[in-house]
Amino acid sequence: MGNMLLFSLIAGLGSALLLYPFSRNKQQENENTKKAFPAIMVTAVLVCMLSVFVFYYLTNRDLNFSSLWVFFILIAAAGAVLAKGKERIIKGILFLGSLLLGIYLLSAFLFNANEKYEIAKMATKTEIETFDETETPASVPPQFARNKMKKAFGQVPNTSYYELGNLQIQKVNGEYVYIAPVEFSGFFKWVNGDVTPGYFTISATDSSANPKFIKSEMSYTPSSYFNKKIERHIRMKYPKEIFYGDVQLEINDDGKPYYIRSFGEFVSARNGFDVKGVVVADPANGEIESYNLNEVPEFIDGAVSPEAVSLQNSYFGNYIHGFWNSKFGKKDVKLPSDEGTEANVSPIFDENGEMFYFTDFTSPKEGVDSMLGYSLTNSRTGEATYYTGNLEESYMDSQGALQIIEKKFIEKKWNGKMPILYNFYGEASWLTPVLDANGFLQNYFIVSAANPEISVYGTTPNEALRLYKTALQRGGGSVDGSSKAEEKQISGTVLRVYKEKTGDATVVTFFLNNKKNYTISSETSPLAIYLQEGDKVRVNYLDTGEVFLPAKELVIEGLE
Repeated sequence: MGNMLLFSLIAGLGSALLLYPFSRNKQQENENTKKAFPAIMVTAVLVCMLSVFVFYYLTNRDLNFSSLWVFFILIAAAGAVLAKGKERIIKGILFLGSLLLGIYLLSAFLFNANEKYEIAKMATKTEIETFDETETPASVPPQFARNKMKKAFGQVPNTSYYELGNLQIQKVNGEYVYIAPVEFSGFFKWVNGDVTPGYFTISATDSSANPKFIKSEMSYTPSSYFNKKIERHIRMKYPKEIFYGDVQLEINDDGKPYYIRSFGEFVSARNGFDVKGVVVADPANGEIESYNLNEVPEFIDGAVSPEAVSLQNSYFGNYIHGFWNSKFGKKDVKLPSDEGTEANVSPIFDENGEMFYFTDFTSPKEGVDSMLGYSLTNSRTGEATYYTGNLEESYMDSQGALQIIEKKFIEKKWNGKMPILYNFYGEASWLTPVLDANGFLQNYFIVSAANPEISVYGTTPNEALRLYKTALQRGGGSVDGSSKAEEKQISGTVLRVYKEKTGDATVVTFFLNNKKNYTISSETSPLAIYLQEGDKVRVNYLDTGEVFLPAKELVIEGLE
């Protein structure tokens, strides 16, 4: 508070000196005006100081004098109008200087596009990241998780005081979960409640899981008022830092909650943003610590805010050849998708439990749903990689995948949410949860990005994945060694056989004497329809670790 008062005092004093017409005072000098001068100046200083204080207190704006440029223009203009003679000339020059400063700050985006691109420049790779078929991705859509939390709100004491806050995904004790704080529902509820009682958590991988309410009282929250508002409390501690993005709740492995917020610096002239670190605030006692990105505590997954990542994606996609090219020629421009779950990006986790923000990029040309590539940005370090996929193939973007789902369930009016691109069995594929009009999860839809006619849906991600494996074999998909799974060969005797007709093909599932199951389509291996118990076979398959391993080739002894 002391920093803000000092800042307001300096700004108020400067404003009063610019506004007061000293020249007029000399021309009309008399005993009364001499006596009135101190009172007028003090009043002017107090009014200006109060105005600045109220503005910065309400907006939580950074306390850098460059942020006063709009006030500077207005005060300088008013001072020049009120002044006379040489004083008007001097204040007129100050007014022109303030205008030039304003023009410089307002036009900075025209000239710093190259700097923004260099800051956001990503390493480029071709091969799409693989997915471990033995694991379940964090595939519960946030809308569905939020609905379940709302229905469990009765667990909160004094329920009428509170409402559900923003959702945040995180890894806690090796589990992927959504977290949402309980927030005040208004000013008078804050006055009566004083503290919020805790937060909700729910699995991000198991759609059948129920939310749990965790008691943990918090005094400093986004929905509190005055100095208990968490954004203002952080600003008081770090008056000059440049913050970007909303505060987010993260919990450590012991279940203790913390609010975090990303900070950084302008690219140039109060324009653009480059993330540098994160502040971590204890909402119970208000203690705050600041960390550079390379020093972030282990339990924090989202040190870089999704808003900052979305901004960096925009720089990378739009400014490859400068600002004007992004508006007119648009050579090599690629637009980041707005289908993400948090500020146009979607948080996902890799096999090591590290969180990344996913965004696909599409062409700026209208009516084109072809994906140009996608980015993965590390949520702790801000380091990003851009994946182009197989440059000889054309991949459908996330919007195209959502349109397929909408047409597939047009009568039920179901829609896809949170599409994520995976490499399933070597095939670039969109995995998308499907929700009904009430926000309840109905199924999981998988569609090939390169071959949109290949698509399946199941009640769980693993069921959809099993059906997709069969659909790829039936539809001539790639199901080859480009998946992370190792390709192996086995010979043995068939103990059991099960055949299932699907369309024009037959899916053959068989059990060998090595106690493992394999599945193959007659479209991949036509002679598989003759497979019988007791046959000796040679199988080429992918060792995905699943119960039913996908076979690439089946050779039946005696039928070669």
